[in-house]
Amino acid sequence: MTRRGGAVEGSALPRWVFVPAAVGLLLFLAPLAGILSRVPWAGFVPLITSDSSRAALLLSLKTASASTLACLVLGVPMALVLARSDFPGMRVLRSIVLLPLVLPPVVGGLALVYTFGRRGLFGSTLEGFGVTVAFTTVAVVIAQTFVSLPFLVLSLEGALRTAGRRYEAVAATLGARPGRVLFRVTLPLVVPGLVSGAVLAFARALGEFGATLTFAGSLQGVTRTLPLEIYLVRETDPDAAAALSLLLVVVAVVVVVAVRGRPGRGVF
Repeated sequence: MTRRGGAVEGSALPRWVFVPAAVGLLLFLAPLAGILSRVPWAGFVPLITSDSSRAALLLSLKTASASTLACLVLGVPMALVLARSDFPGMRVLRSIVLLPLVLPPVVGGLALVYTFGRRGLFGSTLEGFGVTVAFTTVAVVIAQTFVSLPFLVLSLEGALRTAGRRYEAVAATLGARPGRVLFRVTLPLVVPGLVSGAVLAFARALGEFGATLTFAGSLQGVTRTLPLEIYLVRETDPDAAAALSLLLVVVAVVVVVAVRGRPGRGVF
């Protein structure tokens, strides 16, 4: 790789672009280095294998998996509608889908309380049937789904728009019904985008804190996920908080790298 005319040959980029890019990379790496510098390596294993830590990690993995499944069930149809339909109000619909991305997590949690809480919009009706949502494990899954769903929808919508409609049109011309076209042509074409969106949704759900705390509370073994456990122990045991923070980072990185490294996927 040689330099020519103020640019790095082979990249078609001016050299100065690499300076802010390096600063941005440092912005990601410096906090990670800060965590690593505070981890008590001698007691690392006992800290992350305590009963409360294992319970929080297991709950986080279970709820994040459940919310990712919910995102797939709800998000795939939403992405199809956004990418393949054209009707008045489409911009409003897309704005609503994006709303959880820009809402502060606490506001999202309060919105869920006002909707599914005991005195909420639907919560009071559910209470009449003996169903309680707030401050349960179900509330954790709902909160995680609420904040994660846009990641899957936007990722899949982009993949659908990139794939275009040519192959779908050919299949329809050959007599395939819409359902067959969807499952045999459309979805196989966008598998990389679907996997990418699911991974992003899972990672976001795994790290969800504000909406979960507001809507589900922090009950050990019921709603206390790993981010909530880290928040609680940081005041009394900073070493444990650092160890658990590193554990959460490692789990998230393993999930992303495991999918990213699979050949033929084209994810991300």
